[in-house]
This record gives sequence, structure tokens and C-alpha cells, in this order.
Amino acid sequence: MLTLASKLKRDDGLKGSRTSATASDSTRRVSVRDRLLVKGTCKVHFPDPNKLHCFQLTVTPDEGYYQGGKFQFETEVPDAYNMVPPKVKCLTRIWHPNITETGEICLSLLREHSIDGTGWAPTRTLKDVVWGLNSLFTDLLNFDDPLNIEAAEHHLRDKEDFRNKVEDYIKRYAR
Repeated sequence: MLTLASKLKRDDGLKGSRTSATASDSTRRVSVRDRLLVKGTCKVHFPDPNKLHCFQLTVTPDEGYYQGGKFQFETEVPDAYNMVPPKVKCLTRIWHPNITETGEICLSLLREHSIDGTGWAPTRTLKDVVWGLNSLFTDLLNFDDPLNIEAAEHHLRDKEDFRNKVEDYIKRYAR
């Protein structure tokens, strides 16, 4: 299984083994965002090593409502990538305002066209997608613009009962 931590270690190892001046410059530094992802919250798995355009991402939040759950996302990179975003679906049943129980995801960077300018652009990368999916459990958790309206209204009505339902879903579907 390929993890972001192993990739960064491998990249750092390559950097350390080079003696040229370019290898030691700041272009090889790991960004803060990448270091945060390495906390162990994201893992990539390729079910078919011959189809690198199809992979699964497991997000294991270490804080917030979804802490302790393991959430699987199926990602398919289309032929027209990077002009169009990857197709992503949540395979784990979840009670979340931005993810439906059937796996549809509301994440602006996965939209091909976005009014607010935060949608997909050819300058975006798969790393941005991983960051976005991971952040749906913390920074980007959005109760004000939900896809799953019932979950958002549940949170608004009774935060404690919402937490209990999330924990129940984690026990039943995300272990």
C-alpha cells in the first residue's frame, strides 16, 4: 500500500542522496499541507496495479465528529484529466452534510464549473483532491451549504444527537 508518508520519505531519501546544488534547494521542501496529510490520515490503494487511473483513498480522521472512522473513496481519473476533474465517490456509508449516504460528494474542487471560482482548474492536482477529501472531515465540513440537507438540519436541531448518529454510522460502516 502506498502512503503519503512513504512517498515523502522516499522523496526525502532521493533528495539526501543527491550531491548537486539543485537537490538541496528549497524546491524539494515538503509543504505544510503535505506534512499535515502525513499525519496518517490518508492512504492510497491501487486495487488493480495495471489501472493507475483508478485508485481508492482511505481517510481516517484523527479529530472532530468523524474521528476513529475509516472512509473509503473511489477515484477515477478520466482521459481528459487535467482539463476535467477526477470522478470521486464515497464508498463508505456516512452521515455527513457534504456527502450523501449513496456516496455523492459536495466539494467545489471536484466541480468542473464553479461560479465562485473554486472549482476544478487544469492547475489543480490529485494532491489537491486528497487534501480536499481529507479536509471534508475538518476544515471544509460545511453545514451552511449542504448536499445532505437532512444531516445538516439534524446538526442544527440537535448537535449531540447528530454526534451520536455519526458515531453509530462509524461503528456500523466505517471500521
